[in-house]
Amino acid sequence: MYKYFPHTQEDIDTMLEKVGVDDLDGLYSEIPEGIRFKGAYDLPSAKSELEIRQTFERLCSKNSLLTVFAGAGVYDHYTPSVVPSIVGRSEFLTSYTPYQAEISQGTLHYIFEYQSMMAELTGMDISNASMYDGSTATAEAVLMAAANAKKANRVLVSSTVDEKILQVVRTYAHFHGVDLSLIPSKDGVTDSSEMERLLSEGGVAGVVVQQPNRYGIVEDFSGYAEKVHAQKALLIINSVALDLALLKTPGEWGADIAVGDGQSLGIPMSFGGPYVGYLCCNEKLMRKMPGRIVGMTKDNRGQRVFVLTLQAREQHIRRQKATSNICSNQSLMALWTTIYCAVMGKEGVKEAAQRSFEGAHYLCDQLIATGHFKKTFDQEFFNEFCVDYDGDVDLLQQRMIANGILGGVKVGEHTIMFAVTEKRTKEEINKLVELTKEETR
Repeated sequence: MYKYFPHTQEDIDTMLEKVGVDDLDGLYSEIPEGIRFKGAYDLPSAKSELEIRQTFERLCSKNSLLTVFAGAGVYDHYTPSVVPSIVGRSEFLTSYTPYQAEISQGTLHYIFEYQSMMAELTGMDISNASMYDGSTATAEAVLMAAANAKKANRVLVSSTVDEKILQVVRTYAHFHGVDLSLIPSKDGVTDSSEMERLLSEGGVAGVVVQQPNRYGIVEDFSGYAEKVHAQKALLIINSVALDLALLKTPGEWGADIAVGDGQSLGIPMSFGGPYVGYLCCNEKLMRKMPGRIVGMTKDNRGQRVFVLTLQAREQHIRRQKATSNICSNQSLMALWTTIYCAVMGKEGVKEAAQRSFEGAHYLCDQLIATGHFKKTFDQEFFNEFCVDYDGDVDLLQQRMIANGILGGVKVGEHTIMFAVTEKRTKEEINKLVELTKEETR
């Protein structure tokens, strides 16, 4: 009857005898009769594979598929069809953690490639084997800064960091006894003079900034590293991974730790996850880095092999000796981004970023030309920007949704933040612009 259940009656009887009960009901003998459920389970009847597929197709048909012009940390980038195909190969697709190198070479190999790609993309010395997402990676970097400081226990975070990231950082900091202070913003960017003032107060372990920031603005971090390092603190830069193909890298800015989300490297939006966080640092900090690190060596036959390195498995078991409470990683999503980068190549990744940049600037120019919009900030941006609308933002977004467009993210009473990726065509952009010309006030 249950052809997919591997246990025979003989197996079950042997196990029951081992634990000292007569039948399966005996496993629940300690549960009082008064709280046991005696009725019939309200379960649907068994279905064939075809019927199950039809059921899910009916559910999927209820979704509205919109053309996405929203971002705020999650972007609608293209995923080459080869990526999900390779991800499913047996040498890669495993949930088991790769402690046993002799049977985990496929997993260890791609993690090593992931680390190499992320280190190059960020301009840093070393990368770990990925984190859960960009928010937790940023929180872990804050804890790294606090652990690295001998007496300081305060971390400054720019108010231009995405609020979602900030909430996670606050949670981690609270339960680890780290004090957080916000650096005020000015004209949509970090107020560097206020950062200097807060640094001069002393006791600062690290400073967190974001590139591009929560408004899509590309900030100028010239001199930040020197000011932060003068106070013996660490500079942490959170970045959108794909954007680093064209923007100045955290390494070039003099950052000590680079963090962010890798979702922009071909991971579908997927209703909010799962994604992958990256965490890279300079060589001085690598022993304070949380999570796994894969290294390359040679076996006794002289062949290239991959192993976990620098930290023992026990670190992830003995809580009091661990650098972090992160004991696993988003390895499947790290594989996804690794294949994406390998398939796209350096020039392909750059082209995706370039087209996103050009599309966003075209949309911004067209919106301003309607006379209904003006730039919220007079700052440089990459593929995301804020504009102020002279009408009702809610009505405008409802009109867009009715016409199949997810029209940005409302970030203020009259302010919308639009994002453009390489998937957006000129025709789609023009359609959005035409919708904004209709009377909605």
